[in-house]
Amino acid sequence: MAHHVAAVDIGASSGRVLLAEYDPTQRKMQLEEVHRFENRLHQQQGHDCWDLEHLFREICCGLERIEDEGIALDSIGIDTWGVDFVLLDRDGAPLGLPVAYRDHRTDGVMAEVEARLSRDEIYARTGIQFLQFNTLYQLQALVNENPDWLGQVDKLLLIPDYLHYRLCGQLSCEYTNATTTQLLNVETGQWDEKLLETIGVPARWFLPPVQPGSLLGNWISPSGRAVKVIAPATHDTGSAVAAAPLASPRSAYISSGTWSLMGIESPVPLNNAQALAFNFTNEGGVEGTFRVLKNIMGLWLIQRVRQELSECTFAKLVDAARSAPAFGFLINPNDDSFLNPPSMIEAIQQFCRRSGQRTPTTRGELARCVFESLAFLYKQTMQELEQIAGFRIELIQIVGGGTNNAFLNQLTADFCQVPVAIGPIEASALGNACYQFKGLGLLSDLSEMRALIRRQFSAGRCQPGVSNSALNTHWQRFQQICRGEPVSSPFSESEQA
Repeated sequence: MAHHVAAVDIGASSGRVLLAEYDPTQRKMQLEEVHRFENRLHQQQGHDCWDLEHLFREICCGLERIEDEGIALDSIGIDTWGVDFVLLDRDGAPLGLPVAYRDHRTDGVMAEVEARLSRDEIYARTGIQFLQFNTLYQLQALVNENPDWLGQVDKLLLIPDYLHYRLCGQLSCEYTNATTTQLLNVETGQWDEKLLETIGVPARWFLPPVQPGSLLGNWISPSGRAVKVIAPATHDTGSAVAAAPLASPRSAYISSGTWSLMGIESPVPLNNAQALAFNFTNEGGVEGTFRVLKNIMGLWLIQRVRQELSECTFAKLVDAARSAPAFGFLINPNDDSFLNPPSMIEAIQQFCRRSGQRTPTTRGELARCVFESLAFLYKQTMQELEQIAGFRIELIQIVGGGTNNAFLNQLTADFCQVPVAIGPIEASALGNACYQFKGLGLLSDLSEMRALIRRQFSAGRCQPGVSNSALNTHWQRFQQICRGEPVSSPFSESEQA
């Protein structure tokens, strides 16, 4: 008999409700998108905020569509981005604003926290990458604002935990997403009281973390049917990596979407001095694993470029990039200037001028600049991973929506000089669904899930091309740019050839 779950997967720009069907007798899974909706930031009281009421309405709309089709759901689970949160009062009502991680309220806050507790100690306690929008710094910014309602706070829920609460009325905190806060102790898997004390936030706000596959409660459908709400890995990267059919322990992954999350799966955290120097994170994964990875400002750059170019599709941008000369322009995609600029095109152009390059002006120049710079940053991240893990990366598995970009996939293989395996595209939704099926007792463990996904959802490979002197020359220039050093001269036409 087939079983059905709703996997709700919400990213920074859009969300989907997907219907997953699993037949345990045939060991086959199907995935169908039922409802897609926009996610957007909006200005409230001078801050960039999420419209959580809009998201919840759209989730319910998708679930009701499934019910209208006569499908009896066994469970529902939600995954989203990390770090952002909602504060609740003692009656369970939201307090304050659902401020987004791209808001500028955390500018300068990281240095303020590090003045009271050293960077080394924070990393030893959490193993988490230093990013100015981590929950640690968002909470410090909130305390600094000293709103008169702060004493009314009873609980803090991360975004997917809040949406689960809205569905079933039960408060919860899922482990994989909790680790993104930079407030969970990497050794104990529990909230770090010293860090909370450092920023002046009471430990009573935080719930004990639960593991993916945990039953949270029931959603009552419009027809009155009780449907289980089961926590997947609620951080979308946690679900995506769970669904990545890694060929061996020496495989790296890239969860490619608005962000590119590149890393390896490890049985232990790698939070030594070298990992700190490279700013790698050790997010909690499923079944006792750690996601040793780095956040890379991924397709956000090209998404914003596309928004600014009227009537230009992603496909047209990729075609324009293919036709543009190679190595015309390079940027550091992780530069802070690209986090949320008023104009991404102007931010790219200004970066190029500051680093001694000419100014990209055409669609092809801008798009190729983004794609080649991302591929070089993947190469740099791969080499850093090899240093902290102590082995050579043999393959890169790319999952998520970015797998549709065949041009960037091939650049990654060429620049990194390792094979690139493609798929699954819907990695977050598949990982979400699999852990719901595990919670229902239909799948046993991670290896069974990945074997299922490998059989049905893999999409081929890219083999690396032959490395050449031009590639090596521009690799050196990319490293100069990332160190903040201006290149010796603008790229010449001969160098682009």
